[in-house]
Amino acid sequence: MRNSQPQKEKNKFTLAGTVLGLAGIVLITVLLLLGNDLNSSKFSLPEEESTAVALSPFRNLQLSARSAYVYDMKGKKEIFSRNGSAQLPLASLTKVMMAITALSLLPDTTVVNINPSFLLTEGDSGLYSNESWQLKDLLNLTLVESSNDGANAIASVAGAFGKPDVSEKIGRQQFVEAMNKKAIELNLAQTYFLNPTGLDENVNVSGAYGSAHDMSILFSNAITKYPELFGSTSYHERVFTSLSNLKHVVKNTNTFVGNIPSLLGSKTGYTDLAGGNLVIAFDAGIDHPIVVSVLGSTEKGRFEDVEKLVWTTLEYLSNNDL
Repeated sequence: MRNSQPQKEKNKFTLAGTVLGLAGIVLITVLLLLGNDLNSSKFSLPEEESTAVALSPFRNLQLSARSAYVYDMKGKKEIFSRNGSAQLPLASLTKVMMAITALSLLPDTTVVNINPSFLLTEGDSGLYSNESWQLKDLLNLTLVESSNDGANAIASVAGAFGKPDVSEKIGRQQFVEAMNKKAIELNLAQTYFLNPTGLDENVNVSGAYGSAHDMSILFSNAITKYPELFGSTSYHERVFTSLSNLKHVVKNTNTFVGNIPSLLGSKTGYTDLAGGNLVIAFDAGIDHPIVVSVLGSTEKGRFEDVEKLVWTTLEYLSNNDL
């Protein structure tokens, strides 16, 4: 009887060769099709970067911030975005909304009395119990120094204004509701507030959330409607006197105000959950205001990030004749 094993082995090798050959044909076909696709397709940039990144000088920009946004107020358009729509803790950028909400509810000449209960444990503004302020001056102090006591006092008074039966606590809650209503009116889709200061509610929950895009739009609205108020935040130091004739020398929490050309206004923010936040507006030319926002940077990195974005934006505008 003849041994059939060699024939079986031969058949196996023939079958394997056929399979490999077919696989090779399929692979070559796929590669050819893919090659045509690669040549004809346009690739979109990574989600966290805008089209501006594809154009020098933004391409290799290194930032510490988790999110950044540059907004052209004159052209009403985005210049640069990196994770611009990401919802992140706001910290004291919350006080921008606190200020414009207060002015939408009260005349700027309203008298605000500092009740002892308004002074928070985290307060550091040097406000005195039973001291009286004109609203516009207390807002100035609060924005420049990022005063939690000032924000708490303003929210308590504004929320309960004209409602004698409303407690301070309920007044603050109603004020925060007004802040959230204002966010909806301004189409700030990622923004909502839990308190008027931006202080963390606890180790896991921030006092407010929003995006760099939303903060740019909010600050654009703020400096357009209240240029003198937010203009105070472009100085290193200001002196304010209360109606009680007490003088307060306040230093700006934005220590880089001198590094930004034609600064129109700024607001800092920092908490454990938020990290370092900063929003600024500057004039890039004759009546060409630009807003820059960064969220989730470091305490020092937020200033460096914004400074980089300002100078890069100026170069970008120069190159594009905008």
